[in-house]
Amino acid sequence: MADLKYKPVPHNHAEFLASASKRPDFAEEYDSLQLEYALAGQMLEARAKAGMTQDAVAERMGTTKSAISRLEAAGRHAPSLATLKKYAAAVGCDLQVKLVPHKAT
Repeated sequence: MADLKYKPVPHNHAEFLASASKRPDFAEEYDSLQLEYALAGQMLEARAKAGMTQDAVAERMGTTKSAISRLEAAGRHAPSLATLKKYAAAVGCDLQVKLVPHKAT
């Protein structure tokens, strides 16, 4: 079994957004990927809470670290529900999906 010791890399999201928001069209592109970023954030949080590395998750899922890296990268590709279920199980979580009606305007 892989070493399950996990040391998160420090990341200041507020600083990242402040810097990135200076780029042209950043806000529009960022907003269009809101759901993907939210999912990626939840995945990273779940993996951190489980104290797992990408290698450890990959081993539990029967895949490679690079596949986990791509899976956790928002906006790069759209994983299947089956893959998300495997990821959730690997980090000790259940996957929940729900449809939310649009807000009336």
